[in-house]
Amino acid sequence: MSGDELLAEIEQIDAELVALLKSRAEKARALVREDPARARTALSLEADAALHRRVEQLGATNGDATLPPDALHAVFREIASGCRVLFETPRVAYFGPRGTFTHLAACRTFGASADFVEALTIPGVFRLVERGDATSGVVPIENSTEGGVNVTLDCLLESRLQVQGEAVLEIVLCLVSHERDLPTITSVYSHPQPLAQCRAWLSEHLQHAAVHEATSTSAAAALAASTPGAAAIASELSAELHGLSVLRRGVQDRSQNATRFVVIGERDARPTGRDRTSLFFATRHERGALKLILEVFDQEGINLSRIESRPGRQKLWEYVFYMDLEGHRLDPPVARALMRVEQACGMVKVLGSYPRAH
Repeated sequence: MSGDELLAEIEQIDAELVALLKSRAEKARALVREDPARARTALSLEADAALHRRVEQLGATNGDATLPPDALHAVFREIASGCRVLFETPRVAYFGPRGTFTHLAACRTFGASADFVEALTIPGVFRLVERGDATSGVVPIENSTEGGVNVTLDCLLESRLQVQGEAVLEIVLCLVSHERDLPTITSVYSHPQPLAQCRAWLSEHLQHAAVHEATSTSAAAALAASTPGAAAIASELSAELHGLSVLRRGVQDRSQNATRFVVIGERDARPTGRDRTSLFFATRHERGALKLILEVFDQEGINLSRIESRPGRQKLWEYVFYMDLEGHRLDPPVARALMRVEQACGMVKVLGSYPRAH
């Protein structure tokens, strides 16, 4: 087959794809009109998670596929995002400004059709959603190098909002600047988390430069763009937005560096069969109290993926425990375990159940 013939077939397939997408949108519009409640469920984030699993299964059955899974997910994410606005346009608050990793995580979760609004702090994201100025919010909760994001955990403990989804983003940190080489850099800006993730690299390569904290990686890039001799640790997107050059790529101390983000809203998600539940609990001040709680989950056959302590807000030196477990709060084993834990603990707060990212 000649090149012209192959090109003609590709163009024909493109026309067929557009026709199919129009047909999908028409069916979604009809569902919104005929059964709004079912439409809301079908166009929700948990439906997106199920769609991505179907895409993975379809890709796995085609050994000759040339499109990588990430590319397929990106295509179907935008299809779902475009159809979702037939019901409502999500207004999504994120820890900004534009160009931060949280901004990227929000875009990858909700797609380009959502309406995005930035907040300059993590508590600001919570306030926007609590006031109804946004339908959902996206905030970082955990980094594979530095652990939990304490301000997010504290906000979750104090807020009425629920966790309704999560996203995991590979973090590639870059040194960006107008400067052309390392010796001319006199100051480095970034958010405290990325600075901690690059501590060893900075000590080895930029020990002569002063290190300054910024409210976000994007704000750090803006400072680097306006300050002679300055650089920022930020994303490539931030560098592009602020007209900076990437001097070094991948300056994080660990090559495998990922951040987990959570989506917050007024309600959590429906069961999907591949879920996670997050909660806080406080044990009584008795010997073996924590062991007793952990045994409850073990007896119910529930896998715990994370547990850590945080200072409580009621009394000095009192602590609460944050926990992630596999399963939905409506799954019978999880429901039984939570009921037993509530009977044994002084405080239990379920933050929500939601589809696992992986």
